[in-house]
Amino acid sequence: MPDRRLQVFSTVAKLLSFTKAAEVLHMTQPAVTFQIRQMEEYLNTRLFDRTHNRITLTETGHTVKRYADQILGLYREMDAEVRTQIGNMQSPMIIGASTTIGEYFLPKVIGEFQARFPDVVVRLSVTNTNGVIDLIEENEIDIGIVEGPITNKTLATKPIWDDELVVACAVGHDLSKHKTINISSILDCPFISREEGSGTREVINDHLKRFGYDMDQLSIIMEFGSPESIKNVVAAGLGITIISVATMEKELALGT
Repeated sequence: MPDRRLQVFSTVAKLLSFTKAAEVLHMTQPAVTFQIRQMEEYLNTRLFDRTHNRITLTETGHTVKRYADQILGLYREMDAEVRTQIGNMQSPMIIGASTTIGEYFLPKVIGEFQARFPDVVVRLSVTNTNGVIDLIEENEIDIGIVEGPITNKTLATKPIWDDELVVACAVGHDLSKHKTINISSILDCPFISREEGSGTREVINDHLKRFGYDMDQLSIIMEFGSPESIKNVVAAGLGITIISVATMEKELALGT
């Protein structure tokens, strides 16, 4: 097993976010921060610059990332070759999924798959669309499933689900009285949005552009990486959102 600090550092360096790295690695954010601090103390240098809630690699950080990627790549090659030599090809199937798909679509699908193929170990890594694409490009996962557009022409893509985005607001909100809503009618409403890099956000932006609008014209007051957090804020009457109908099944059933 490669040094855990290298794995953590490599993931943070790719995503440039401690929070997103923690989600991908199934760790807490303080644990990720601790691993990075240990590595910086060991090397006696800063690997990241931290300014205004953003992180960037230092010059030394770029050097360490280059070697870390080589080391982790060699480990994967060694693991595959050893498994081939001993005739054990039963390695886990690692799936990367964007947040909406990972939380609302895949749990049932994976359960049905494992009922049919109980000997196959499935690992699921959930992050946003950009994070999943990064993991595919770095060969960290076997397959990625996202709801956002893919611009990388080197990746093979295939549509597998249809989803629908809907405007969601609190019960009693003025918009709740209308069956259809024009884009112009939501521009002045406080808007709760997914974060940058989210596939849902990209789809919304693409749709707005087709009608001569863009995300900058929405009155965004909060951004969240979780549909559940967005729903809770909207239900509290703090704003409206545009969200996958798949995330709203419980609310639609209860009429809330």
